[in-house]
Amino acid sequence: MNILCISLGCDKNLVDTEKMLGLLRAEGYRFTDDEAEADIIVINTCCFIGDAKEESINTILEMAKLKESGRCRALIVAGCLAQRYAAEIRKEIPEVDGCVGTASYDEIAQVIRAALEGKKEMRFMDVNRLPKVNASRIITTGGHYGFLKIAEGCDKHCTYCVIPKVRGHYRSVPLEELVQEAKELAKAGVKELILVAQETTVYGTDLYGEKALPRLIRQLCLIPGIQWIRILYCYPEEITPELVEAIKTEEKVCKYLDIPIQHASDRILKRMGRRTDQRQLKAIIGMLRREIPDIALRTTLISGFPGETQEDHEILMEFVNEMEFERLGVFAYSQEEDTPAAEFEDQVEDQVKEQRRDEIMELQQDISLEKSESMTGRVLEVMIEGKVAGENAYVGRTYMDAPGVDGLVFVNTQEELLSGDFVRVQVTGALEYDLIGEIYDESAK
Repeated sequence: MNILCISLGCDKNLVDTEKMLGLLRAEGYRFTDDEAEADIIVINTCCFIGDAKEESINTILEMAKLKESGRCRALIVAGCLAQRYAAEIRKEIPEVDGCVGTASYDEIAQVIRAALEGKKEMRFMDVNRLPKVNASRIITTGGHYGFLKIAEGCDKHCTYCVIPKVRGHYRSVPLEELVQEAKELAKAGVKELILVAQETTVYGTDLYGEKALPRLIRQLCLIPGIQWIRILYCYPEEITPELVEAIKTEEKVCKYLDIPIQHASDRILKRMGRRTDQRQLKAIIGMLRREIPDIALRTTLISGFPGETQEDHEILMEFVNEMEFERLGVFAYSQEEDTPAAEFEDQVEDQVKEQRRDEIMELQQDISLEKSESMTGRVLEVMIEGKVAGENAYVGRTYMDAPGVDGLVFVNTQEELLSGDFVRVQVTGALEYDLIGEIYDESAK
């Protein structure tokens, strides 16, 4: 039987999808990208913010139509939306044949089997459980990079965030399991490991009584075939000297750090339940730039949080202008039920939230262009991602660019290159977020 698997939301969700695919392959199922050929459809959903929730619901409704008009025999909904709204899904979308919670995705084969027998299974094991998957993952990213989810859940309880409710408390994956998984990814051709979790910086505190991310990084660096290791989702207040030292000294670790700060007004940071103020943020960013001079810093911000005034917005704009982040994204605040911030009385109008988001992104665009132009003449190592159709050019990424969220490098060359190749590229031009270059001629030195 053919299965179509649709993965929505974040890269952490994608890891769960890839593990489900591995389990289903071991059960003998085949896979298809064509919904018209699918006997079974599995949708791994997201509900982190309103837009993600809407996308998940629309996808379920779209696939539900195939139950009536196509060959689809079973429609299964997994992930965060299923965890959060199982009763509503069951009531409002009768075409759904089964639901799988965030901590129960290793039960996917059983739920599909039941659905094919006409039974509607709802598998929701303890949300604080860590699923065990014995089958090898199926990499869906093209093969040359892969995400390694090092922990599940979160204990921070920021006032805007529903993750602790749908993903449970923070629990680290044992170090030896991660090393083994990384070795398997390397054997499958993965050259860039991207470490992800709701928060990577406190990895190991629940298992080992200490922050073990530096130890994990050093062990991953020993794996043959892995050339880049990238770290995402580092809460700034949890960054340790040991982590900074590991990034500095381990050649395989990209000089890149994703530190979601959300805001820079002390008043708003406090209302968000964050653990830092602006003074501390400036100190942490300054330390990172001093210790690792070539570091690329990415951050994420929220515009229009409840109670945010024009003054708070201007404080944030000034901070962005001063810090000059290499990479930056902004979300307009999403009022999520079952979170403290949703009950705050001073909600900001959607139009104002979006206008403030756009103002921040316009400012960042100028900063980004200036930084891109400063790269002209530099020689950078680039991982090739693919070919530009109909041109003698390829697209790739530098150490400064995480896949899917950051910029690209357009490489002009007559050479035949493959996805996953590493080449040295001299930058010849710049766009707001992307670079243009050509293969560096080593003989011209």
